[in-house]
Order: sequence, then structure tokens, then C-alpha cells
Amino acid sequence: MVLLLPDGAAASRRRPSRLSYAAQLPFARALARAGAGEGLAVHVLRYRWRGWNAADAHPVEDAGWAADEVQRRYGDVPVCLAGHGMGGRAALRAAGHGSVASVLALAPWLPSRPVDEPEPVEQLVGRQVLIVHGTDDEHTDPELSFRLAERAKKANRDTCRFEVHSDGHALRQHRSEVVALAADFVRGSLFARSYARPVADALAAPPPLGLRMPLAAGFGRALRH
Repeated sequence: MVLLLPDGAAASRRRPSRLSYAAQLPFARALARAGAGEGLAVHVLRYRWRGWNAADAHPVEDAGWAADEVQRRYGDVPVCLAGHGMGGRAALRAAGHGSVASVLALAPWLPSRPVDEPEPVEQLVGRQVLIVHGTDDEHTDPELSFRLAERAKKANRDTCRFEVHSDGHALRQHRSEVVALAADFVRGSLFARSYARPVADALAAPPPLGLRMPLAAGFGRALRH
């Protein structure tokens, strides 16, 4: 099971827009097609509120509720939490749920100045973790996700991070490569399939090499051939 966690706002108690949900549907369909032969199911989470809302961290609560629902409806199946922007941070935070096997954080939104303490990483232990960030992202700072990845790698060696050079927050310029990378990671982390060589190399490499792995042009085409 993949649970997709959409982007959102730092603070808002308005209902999420339909656009934020709809924006995840092409990605959801692509992952579902990639894992169709292995019984992969993909769902997009609808948050209660649009915002993170400081210490309330509402998307994290919603992700935990969704993981509970997966267990109730499907039984004991492994889950990949996959989120973009605010959803990427929520996926990382909610990784401690017992059903979570892996986390995929795309351009995660992270605080530049933690108020009380650094973003936690202990919940990532025992999970496969992939962070992907565009180097030209003007909405969420790629350097912050690198620093988080450095700390996560110390606690959990099964952590890697890819940089998408010249791409922005939406990761549109190299969408096919990003989708192929995500699909490879999901299949490998949920179905114990071998990862593509770049992913395996990134997981095995010591920092900073495995945390600044460039996503090569044509990644998806190389896998198909």
C-alpha cells in the first residue's frame, strides 16, 4: 500500500482544496500501474485541514489515522508513506507507525529554525527512506532536506537522498525520471525487489555521496531497457 500525502500550507484551518488532492492523482495512477502485477494499492489522503498548524501537526495525525485504516481494511500489509512538500514532512514524521515499511519524501517542507528541537529522526529507524529534492526549489529549501538526511543517516543507514538538478518544487521538468525513481523505490521497499543500481548505490554510499546522488536523465528509460 502506498499512502500519498499532498502538499499544504504552514498554517490554515480551512478545508484542503480539491486541487491539492487532484494534483496527486497522476502520480498515484503511475505508481499503481508500476506495481499492478504485485498487488500494489495506492490511496491519496484527504486531510482534515489545509495547514500543518504548528505543534498540532495535523497532517501527521491524519497520516497515522490513515495507516490505522489500512490495517483495518487490508490487514497487516506494509505501507509506504509518500508525500510532497508539507506531505513529505508528514510522511517522515509519521514513519513510526507499525505498518510503515518505507518513506518517500518529495521536496519536503522543513522548518528553517526549529523552535524547540531539531526535526525528529528516531522514528525512521528500521524504515527504507528516500528523499528527493530539486536543486532549484524556491518553496522548500533543498539544503534543509540534506541536513535532515545527514541526521537520519546516522540513525538509520537505509536512508538516501537524490537531487534533481535544475528542477523546482513541483519536480515537473524531470517528471518521468522522478516517477520512475519513486516506482523503483516503492517496489523495492514493499516487495523486497532489487533496487535499480543508482538507488542501491545511494543507500550503500557513505555521506555525503549517498545524500547528494544526482538523478540521471533518462532514469526511467534505462530501467525499461
